[in-house]
Amino acid sequence: MATAAFNTIKQMVNAGRDLESCIGDVSRWMKAASDIDQAEKQVKNPPLFKKLKGADAVQSEALQVYAAKKKMEAQRAELKQYLQITYGHQAWADLIQLEGRIRKERQEAIYKQQEARQKILEAIAIGLLGIVSFGIFFWVIWLASKN
Repeated sequence: MATAAFNTIKQMVNAGRDLESCIGDVSRWMKAASDIDQAEKQVKNPPLFKKLKGADAVQSEALQVYAAKKKMEAQRAELKQYLQITYGHQAWADLIQLEGRIRKERQEAIYKQQEARQKILEAIAIGLLGIVSFGIFFWVIWLASKN
């Protein structure tokens, strides 16, 4: 998603379009950058179910996030260069300010919901595991008392 948005921005800037006409694509690129940053945070502290999948799944995801982050850094540097050459240094400062606002909004709206949903699922799974464990324990005791 980030690459498609970035390529569209690049084409529009090369064609002489102003920043306002590119703002939708810039916003999509920033959202993708925010998603990559969130994925990096999740790789550093994976949810319980991902930990249980094994180290291979976590390492694979970590490599994918790392590659996406490096690509995003290169795109950011190129975008900065385009904007500064075309619109001056203030354009990049304005873009950084917009990016901060978008990240904050996404963090409040989307990422907190995802984290809450993940915690609820983990709590339910742990609760079910506890109930099943107690059920097995009492079943074993019941079988032992029958003999």
